[in-house]
Amino acid sequence: MITHPAYLVEPWCLRETELNLDILSQSESVFALSNGHVGWRGNLDEGEPHGLPGSYLNGVFEFRPLPYAEAGYGYPESGQTVINVTNGKVIRLLVDDEPFDLRYGKLHRHERLLDFRTGLLHRTAEWTSPSGRSVRVRSTRLVSFAQRAVAAIAYEVEPLDGDVRIVVQSELVANEPMPDIGADPRTSAQLKDPLVPGEHAAHGARIRLLHCTARSDLKVAASADHVVDGPDRTVLAAESSDNLARLTVTSRLGSGQRLRLEKFVAHGWSAARSVPAVHDQVDAALAGALSTGWDGMVAEQRAFLDQFWSRADVEVDGDAEIQQAVRFALFHILQTGARGEARALPAKGLTGPGYDGHCFWDTETFVLPTLTYTAPQAVEQALRWRHSTLPAAQERARQLGLRGAAFPWRTINGDECSAYWPAGTAAFHVNADIADAVVRYVAATGDAVFEQEVGLPLLVETARLWRSLGHHDHHGDFHIDGVTGPDEYSAVADDNVYTNLMAQQNLREAAAAAERHPDAAAVLGVDDEETAAWRDAALRMTVPYNEELAVHEQSAGFTGHQVWDFNRTRPDQYPLMLHFPYFDLYRKQVVKQADLVLAMCLRGDAFTAEEKARNFAYYEPLTVRDSSLSACGQAVMAAEVGQMRLAYDYLGEAAMMDLEDLEGNTRDGIHIAALGGTWFALVAGFGGMRDQSGSLTFAPRLPEQIGRLAFTMVYRGRRLRVEITGTTATYTLLDGEALELGHCGDAFELVPGTPVPRAIPPLPAGPPPEQPHGRCPATRKAPQRLKR
Repeated sequence: MITHPAYLVEPWCLRETELNLDILSQSESVFALSNGHVGWRGNLDEGEPHGLPGSYLNGVFEFRPLPYAEAGYGYPESGQTVINVTNGKVIRLLVDDEPFDLRYGKLHRHERLLDFRTGLLHRTAEWTSPSGRSVRVRSTRLVSFAQRAVAAIAYEVEPLDGDVRIVVQSELVANEPMPDIGADPRTSAQLKDPLVPGEHAAHGARIRLLHCTARSDLKVAASADHVVDGPDRTVLAAESSDNLARLTVTSRLGSGQRLRLEKFVAHGWSAARSVPAVHDQVDAALAGALSTGWDGMVAEQRAFLDQFWSRADVEVDGDAEIQQAVRFALFHILQTGARGEARALPAKGLTGPGYDGHCFWDTETFVLPTLTYTAPQAVEQALRWRHSTLPAAQERARQLGLRGAAFPWRTINGDECSAYWPAGTAAFHVNADIADAVVRYVAATGDAVFEQEVGLPLLVETARLWRSLGHHDHHGDFHIDGVTGPDEYSAVADDNVYTNLMAQQNLREAAAAAERHPDAAAVLGVDDEETAAWRDAALRMTVPYNEELAVHEQSAGFTGHQVWDFNRTRPDQYPLMLHFPYFDLYRKQVVKQADLVLAMCLRGDAFTAEEKARNFAYYEPLTVRDSSLSACGQAVMAAEVGQMRLAYDYLGEAAMMDLEDLEGNTRDGIHIAALGGTWFALVAGFGGMRDQSGSLTFAPRLPEQIGRLAFTMVYRGRRLRVEITGTTATYTLLDGEALELGHCGDAFELVPGTPVPRAIPPLPAGPPPEQPHGRCPATRKAPQRLKR
């Protein structure tokens, strides 16, 4: 993978068979481990060489100033940047006084393996020092799903050619020097020494560091303890200072002897608790980990993942790369949300500092749908985080002269920190995306308590925003003007169809939820007059349509703009936003990412089949996919209108976004939304799954390159398995009460243990649509690299 022959195609793991320093940053991202609370990039154990060091705690950030050449009312005053917290991964090794550094001496073997079933990252290295001493190093790393504050490493050294003196230094390191990561606006700001030293301690085999952030005023602690197994006369010594705590283990190994070190690291942070409380917190987490022991933590990790895969696995016959990629995607999505627990899900997860560690609408639109049907408890927690930020969103709405809540375009703590308002503040659709995630979660789980406590306030306050932002014209039609939809190359537009249709759903669902929970709605100040206004706005929502072209307009007047000159745009000028002024992009027909097409995916009920086909054909030649969020939506819609070859190629682009580094920025962390889009393209695209108006339906069909697709999902407390071949779909209820489903327009009842096969009717398709010159997706071919 990553276009390098060292990466093998295997169904349940990602394996690297040799070390390539040219792609070290990318490999650190794809080999990252996380549980949604703690994130460790896949840096080498010894810390160097590295591409980009990274240890993260979800919610830990620092404020930074946002400079404006010309300030304006309502501009955010400060930005937020995720910071690299105390690094507990580092285990340095000296072999007869020579550092184990893979840039020197001779590296005979180096293999890393990320196992999706066990959640473990394994590494084996065989190395000869410049002076001729050879050793084998094995390490296994985990970030615990069961104990969310804890990560651990098992590290073993053995000599390969006789007696050798070994020194192992297990460290906690803060304020590591960071490399220059360039001027790409998608990267993070560089903050020098973001952690202010507080406490440090070393006693026995335990070490601890505690720091604070200067502006965000967060206390951050890390504590490590060790279990050492080595020959007699193995000596341990611990020391600490402001930014470094270290346990040094010294031993002499003879032939056949090994030194094994098990390192348990606990991380913690707080904005409210005292310094003693925070260091007690990490020490307590460490005590739990030591009590469980290494073998116990490995068993917990496997048990957690066994349960996940039993309700989430996707099987793909015919394309081994896609099979590997979708499990890679599901594993990383789980890592992003499993133990987030009322924290944001960043666009790069906890795998790197890209986009400053911010959460966008990506979470609700591309990540939460996957988790809703595979790990719904993670969705509840993510939406509880949004609910916790409601006061900040309400204050932002008031600042903008609006009612309700205006949720931020990008944030860590709930405050808006986008300095570019046309693509930030004006992208109000994030409100409707949050509402969509609420509606989907409640429909898929039946969680009425959540709907009353969390869902209803979110739906009400977002509906109030739309009613206040939009207006009725003299004909009574409802308009939402001056907004930016998913396509950020068409900013500050009137009546963006995606925004309007998602807002329409938001208004309807808010009114319906208020009816279901009248007492809770009354506490929020909702009355019959307000819900009637919401329904009226939804009923009269404007959806621009060009009668002459017989297509929907992405926004009012869009089809009248000049078409971008794609033939005179060089391949090296993409993404366009890095090479052309936004002013030029805004006034042309050029689409950064699926916008109207995404509206057809999420609000398919608002379009006829003929409209979908015509719209898709019109917008394909305009969409340049300068975003990792685009290909998956195009894959889903291509499949729905019968363009199966194109859908398959778009699936490949979404699935290989990070494994082939298609955007050129996997070094900064993987693209969590594109990974969610991989599942979306397979299950909603080729599986034809839709969950709308309280009904779960399927309209499956496969491209000829895929012989079989099978997936398991959870729905209303049941596990459902769908298996699709070329002409038949078979539905099986694995457990739970009977369930009514839809297949290609026909309803049927599914009972446990009785598979129901259904024939897949043919779908005629028109001619394949064109794409912008030089921007068609790569034609997928059978993988050529070695399989195991």
